[in-house]
Amino acid sequence: MNDISRLIANSILVVLLMGVAACGGNESGEQEEAQQNTETSAEPTITAAAPETKMNINTASEEKFRTIPNVGDKMVHEFEEYRPYVSIEQFRKEIGKYVDEDRVAAYEQYIFVPVDVNNSDAATLQQLPGVNAEIAKDLIDGRPYDSNNAFTEALASHVSEEQLQTAEKYLKSQ
Repeated sequence: MNDISRLIANSILVVLLMGVAACGGNESGEQEEAQQNTETSAEPTITAAAPETKMNINTASEEKFRTIPNVGDKMVHEFEEYRPYVSIEQFRKEIGKYVDEDRVAAYEQYIFVPVDVNNSDAATLQQLPGVNAEIAKDLIDGRPYDSNNAFTEALASHVSEEQLQTAEKYLKSQ
């Protein structure tokens, strides 16, 4: 099969899976199908592009959750059941009971756990655009911050203006 044929086949598969997910399809069937596709093919798969701005896992509506590929009734229920999330590690642990690490990582392309500038762990800080482990450590070492503005001033020395503007949307209201 040539590259163009593979690309077309993978595109059709993605469209079909997204259609099932949009209709609130059966999670177990979706997971089995995705797993079968992974196991039977070494071909790369095409995934939907993540949104520019992620949704707050603690406030997103059921309808918003359903816009995430491969999220049906069961996962919407699980997302809502563990609210409020205080860290991305909590999200990974709780949702990881139902799906594998790859699926959890795929969900993370669409959601964020709000960042508490004085209490969030390094992994939660790393949800912020442009923040890696080293920057997260620097931000933690700079605590306490008097306000979200003080935090964003510290963050500004590490990330671009565009990343900073997006990061401000991920901060927990004080």
